Amino acid sequence: MTINCKGQLIDLSIPKVMGILNVTPDSFYDVGKYTSDKDILNKVEKMLLDGATFIDIGGQSTKPNANIITTDEELKRVVPVVDLVLKNFPETLLSIDTFNSKVAKVCIDNGAALINDVSAGNLDPEMFEYIAKLQVPYIMMHMRGTPQTMQKLTDYNNLVKDILFYFSEKVAKARSFGINDLIIDPGFGFAKTVEQNFELMSKLELFQMLELPILVGISRKSMIYKTLEIDLEKALNGTSVLNTIALTKGANILRVHDVKEAMECIKLCELLLN
Repeated sequence: MTINCKGQLIDLSIPKVMGILNVTPDSFYDVGKYTSDKDILNKVEKMLLDGATFIDIGGQSTKPNANIITTDEELKRVVPVVDLVLKNFPETLLSIDTFNSKVAKVCIDNGAALINDVSAGNLDPEMFEYIAKLQVPYIMMHMRGTPQTMQKLTDYNNLVKDILFYFSEKVAKARSFGINDLIIDPGFGFAKTVEQNFELMSKLELFQMLELPILVGISRKSMIYKTLEIDLEKALNGTSVLNTIALTKGANILRVHDVKEAMECIKLCELLLN
């Protein structure tokens, strides 16, 4: 199971880590920490040294009720960071966390390697066309509505069955556009209650029937700290527990704030599972 990133085949049969770099003033974690070039480069260097295969840069917060910014503002936040990182770490595989096709295109033109779209094309009808033209790996996440409305859209006939059907339709559409490298993200925390998040995790292995790489992003999310009744800053241990469970159920990419700990989960699980 491989994806082609800028001519480099990445083998996802051995799970990989995607390190999160939020360059937003309103993300749910790391709020405003990475505003200077020095801070950004220090964070990226640490994630790469700790073992991250991908660095995921986001300029538009997708936390519940996040403000939607203009395309120009998103570009102003993200493009200089893409340029900065690739100037200093030119071999880095950058993922761009965006649902805006113009942002995706500009960032790929500037050297980014893949696109991570929380809306799977629902928030920008031109996204699939752009991805097909760019021929880059495309991460499609499950979400209902928008970050502003998703918390109210949690009624499902059958949670896992409905999400699998959603992906079957999205994959068929992506293939019709000629998009080759697809990755699915079940969307923990997006249009799902805490209970539904745990149901989704308990049945994560069912998503292997799609025969596509699976990305799991549960790092420090509310399903952890609300359940444990702890502060967000203390959710690392819970994150590692759920990342470990995700790996045993077939996760191929862990999207995390804490790369070192995720790599440790992978190393231990690889010894157990192989």
